[in-house]
Amino acid sequence: MLQGKKVAFYTLGCKLNFSETSTIGRSFKEMGFETIKHTEKADIYIINTCSVTDHADKKCRQAIKKVIKTNANAFIVVIGCYAQLKPDEIIAIPGVDLVLGANEKFNIHKYIDHLEKKGTGELHPCEVESVKDFHSSYSMGDRTRCFLKIQDGCNYYCTYCTIPFARGNSRNMSISETVQQAEKVAKQGAKEIILTGVNIGDFGKSTNETFLDLIKELEKVKGISRFRISSIEPNLLSNEIIEFVAQSEKFVNHFHLPLQAGSNKVLKLMKRRYNRELFAQRIEKIKSLLPDAFIGVDVIAGSRGESDQDFEDAYLFIKELPISQLHVFPYSERQGTKALEIKEVVPIPERKRRAKILQILSEKKLNAFYRENLGKTEEVLFESFNDHGKMYGFTKNYIKIEIPYNQNLSNKLTFATLQEINSNGNVSGSVVDKIRFNLKPVSQ
Repeated sequence: MLQGKKVAFYTLGCKLNFSETSTIGRSFKEMGFETIKHTEKADIYIINTCSVTDHADKKCRQAIKKVIKTNANAFIVVIGCYAQLKPDEIIAIPGVDLVLGANEKFNIHKYIDHLEKKGTGELHPCEVESVKDFHSSYSMGDRTRCFLKIQDGCNYYCTYCTIPFARGNSRNMSISETVQQAEKVAKQGAKEIILTGVNIGDFGKSTNETFLDLIKELEKVKGISRFRISSIEPNLLSNEIIEFVAQSEKFVNHFHLPLQAGSNKVLKLMKRRYNRELFAQRIEKIKSLLPDAFIGVDVIAGSRGESDQDFEDAYLFIKELPISQLHVFPYSERQGTKALEIKEVVPIPERKRRAKILQILSEKKLNAFYRENLGKTEEVLFESFNDHGKMYGFTKNYIKIEIPYNQNLSNKLTFATLQEINSNGNVSGSVVDKIRFNLKPVSQ
């Protein structure tokens, strides 16, 4: 009865969510559904939510109401972190038919029959402690770059964070099973895999293996030209991992490290598992072996307990780090977190002011990083999307290159000279003749 029905997906939040949505989407295709955009009229909408901040919760509610407005008769399913943490808030929205917890989101087919709206929604939550299974997933996009989920959950319970309550404890497949997933991606034509998860450096906790052992095996996967490590905890990014990446033919010079606070006092309040000295050591190690590496850093502005002096000290510390870009988030109170027990509260306007200061610093650092690389000829993986006559690709060290659209370069590793920073904030590039520049051809 569901053959030929139309399904639309609306995904919010991190790349992990996108990889999971893609996998769920493929299962619907196998069931005979036609996938359409969430802005079109579908028979069923599946909204994969985020709950990292209050603002994320608000965006999720807006997304739910938006698809209901698009087709009030459609069957509405809500999954993801917000669905696990606050299912009662979601089911109270008129028009929502099904809310699934973390254990059930990969079993949506069990809960849909004829897509008939019953007037009242169904809740299928779960106790997060019962979430033990690991569901592999990956997103292909335009088949150029793939986000491969290698790990889920987190055992850290930082005082500001709700993710362990939404996704459960750290877990993963075995190395051999993860390699099989990468091989499957390679057969579908992707040239680059980005390893993603909640706490990927913790890979192996549930299988008695290590992240270092994993990347050594992934290096051997044929057909994949690049591997990129997504966000990894500073205390889990060992010198051995950095050294392996530095000599690797496939793992690229791109790192993303969550700092969260540049003050040791605030890091302790957050119950982070490192201090800023260790963080600086990791950055120094990366730059000593990979001088042109892109290093992205997460920072939370205005956390509880962060005094004016703490922020000033943190700013000066971050300013001196040879990093490439900051991802800045104003602190957001999250229900059930230990941070709420900290009495010193930074007013919301001050949080926004501090975030703005850090964002300006980020813009300066990114601009400086781009300028350091102008004039170089780098290998770029171009994507297929035609953006009004332009196409885009990324260097190994994550510089976004813009060139005139050329279909022949789609999903191709091509050399380009980095010319100038354009008005879009990208780097304009010029494709070059590999032979003329005496560069080795790239295996396709």
